[in-house]
Amino acid sequence: MPLPLHHLRAGIIGTGFIAPVHIEALRRLGIQVTAICGSTKAAKATADQWGIPEVYGDYDYAAMYRSPNVDVVHITSPNRVHVEQSLAALAAGKHVICEKPLGMTSEETALCVAAAAKSDRVFAVNYMCRYFPAILQMRAMIERGELGRIIHVQGHFFQDWLLHETDYNWRVLASEGGKLRAVGDIGTHWIDAVSFVLGAKAESVFATLETFHKQRLRPKGEVQTFTKADPADMEPYEVDTEDFGSVLLKFGKSAHGHADGVHASAAISQVAAGWKCSLYFGIYGTKGSVQWELQEPNHIVLGRRDEPNQILQRNTPGFDKDIAGYTDYPGGHPEGFSDAHKMHYRAVYERIASGGKSPALFASAEDGHHEVKLCEAILKSHEKQTWVKA
Repeated sequence: MPLPLHHLRAGIIGTGFIAPVHIEALRRLGIQVTAICGSTKAAKATADQWGIPEVYGDYDYAAMYRSPNVDVVHITSPNRVHVEQSLAALAAGKHVICEKPLGMTSEETALCVAAAAKSDRVFAVNYMCRYFPAILQMRAMIERGELGRIIHVQGHFFQDWLLHETDYNWRVLASEGGKLRAVGDIGTHWIDAVSFVLGAKAESVFATLETFHKQRLRPKGEVQTFTKADPADMEPYEVDTEDFGSVLLKFGKSAHGHADGVHASAAISQVAAGWKCSLYFGIYGTKGSVQWELQEPNHIVLGRRDEPNQILQRNTPGFDKDIAGYTDYPGGHPEGFSDAHKMHYRAVYERIASGGKSPALFASAEDGHHEVKLCEAILKSHEKQTWVKA
């Protein structure tokens, strides 16, 4: 008998924007969040807000790992410590869900791949877009050959939260988030979602990157994501990460043969005024196409040349059987960002509870490692202005 999910207990590292998203999704699943780790002040405040019993200040994740009341660790800390904290969690016998990117370099993420392979623990990277019902539906349609042979993919991931020179977050600093910011932070979500839908991995890239704000202003004290500071309390710094980029990708063979050697193009920007979180792509095949937009996640546009186009709506005919188990509400009752997180964590925890018998559609350590290798190839391509293999 599988272990009931509510018997599993989670510990969270980090208290920024994404940590409460994890906490809320886990609570909706009935999973106990028993521990929080971060700066002493922030960890205590988060614990008080959510009623979390164990608090580990001074970022003392090692102490949290020693707790017998934590089965699964959710790593939502800055990118530079992901690998260190992941390796320690596996060594302590904990299951891991790590925010993306998995690490700063492929050399260090390879350590996670090796450690996860040797461990009997479940390891997942939080590319949660895989669990939007539309993503799963399009994946099934392509796998069955309903769109014919896939020819090409195009799309974007646009945000505007770093449009102004006074917009600041640790992700802007290469020392904290890595040398790629826009592409590494949101572009990899686009790449992983498209790879998952196609059933194929990107193998080579051609990229051009640009930093619009060569100098920005940052708060003199600590600041949370999406908060604003008074310019009078800010100081200038040189920007060493990109604001936007254009990326071409060539994919390898697909698992089913319907999407071999696909060409894709993506525009990635965190300075696109008016766009809050627009992950969009269109996938075009010999029999038809599908288009999807994260900001309108409950429908797919199905395109045909010789018959009328259709709008498929979640949990209505044509957009229902392939998503069974990955959606909870009837058609017309919207599900979105927070629900995709919930479905992702449900899948990971079911994998744990079933002893590895339930489907593992979530991104693995190997997937996370490949995304970091792609980021390195994108940087190299930009520098050399040529195609680079990942």
